[in-house]
Amino acid sequence: MDYQTFMREALAEAKKAEEIGEVPIGAVVVRNGEVIGRGHNLRETTHDPTAHAEIIAIREAAGAVGGWRLNDCDLYVTLEPCPMCAGAILQARIANVIYGTADPKAGCAGTLMNLLDDGRFNHQTAVVTDVLQEECAALLSDFFRRLRQKRKLEKEAARNRTNE
Repeated sequence: MDYQTFMREALAEAKKAEEIGEVPIGAVVVRNGEVIGRGHNLRETTHDPTAHAEIIAIREAAGAVGGWRLNDCDLYVTLEPCPMCAGAILQARIANVIYGTADPKAGCAGTLMNLLDDGRFNHQTAVVTDVLQEECAALLSDFFRRLRQKRKLEKEAARNRTNE
C-alpha cells in the first residue's frame, strides 16, 4: 500500500497549523482511498486542549459518514498519537493508524506504550510507523528551533529595554 500519498496530505495539514503559529501536526482520515476527514493542531488558536489534529480529523470523518464508527477507515498523522488521541481512535473503531514520527514524550502507539494494541480494550487498531519520518520530524524540529530562537531574541530585547 502507498502510505506516502496520504501522509503527504497529513503533512499539508501540518503546514496549515505551522502557518498560524500552531505546532505543525496534521492528520487525515481515509476511507476507500478518499480523504473524508482533515485536521491540524488548533490548541493555541482555540484555547482548547482537545483540539489535536487527530480529534479534528476524526470529528470531520464521523460527520462525513453520519456516525461515530469509523471501522473501515485509516488515520494518517504526522506525529504518533498521544493518550487522548489513542483513546479517540479506539472509540471511533479506526482500523489502522499510520504515523510519521514517534513522540518520545507522549507517544501511545508504541513509544511509551501502545494503547492501540492493548487486548484489554474491545477494539485494537493496527499501527504502521515511520512513514515519511524524516519530513515529519524535520517539520517539528524546525518549528521548535525557530520558536526557541524567537524566545531568545525576545528575552534579549526585553533585557536591552530594561538596561536603557
